[in-house]
Amino acid sequence: MKVLFDTSVLVAALVEAHPMHTRALPWLQRAKAGEVAMVVATHSVAELYAVLTGLPVHPRITAAIAWQLIDENIARTAAMVPLSWNDYRAVIKRLSDRGVVGGVTYDALIVRAAQKARVARVVTLDPDDFQRVRPEGCHLITSP
Repeated sequence: MKVLFDTSVLVAALVEAHPMHTRALPWLQRAKAGEVAMVVATHSVAELYAVLTGLPVHPRITAAIAWQLIDENIARTAAMVPLSWNDYRAVIKRLSDRGVVGGVTYDALIVRAAQKARVARVVTLDPDDFQRVRPEGCHLITSP
């Protein structure tokens, strides 16, 4: 089964101190074991790096450790899904037509990546935001 991992789940899976770590980690473990085919939107990798290096945890996650976590757990496991200008254009037009604004735009882009990759599920810790921006007939949002 192909599963697109949202940044929220990746952060929780990689950071032991995260309150949702025990719920998110099994998804990453299943992907690394080959039980599910992990898919990640390319812009989620940049978001993951930004979040990891900015988390208020002690000790801080350094740039080098963040890269190591991404390389060992995501880059070596996941299929990456890039979005084209036409993908961005279609998503933003759809959001504009629906009057949807703000940061949920990034969730809509992840949903587009999921559609493009033809995944069975999107696993996220923000299911309500994803439900707001999913296209009609799209029923693939899962929370760990």
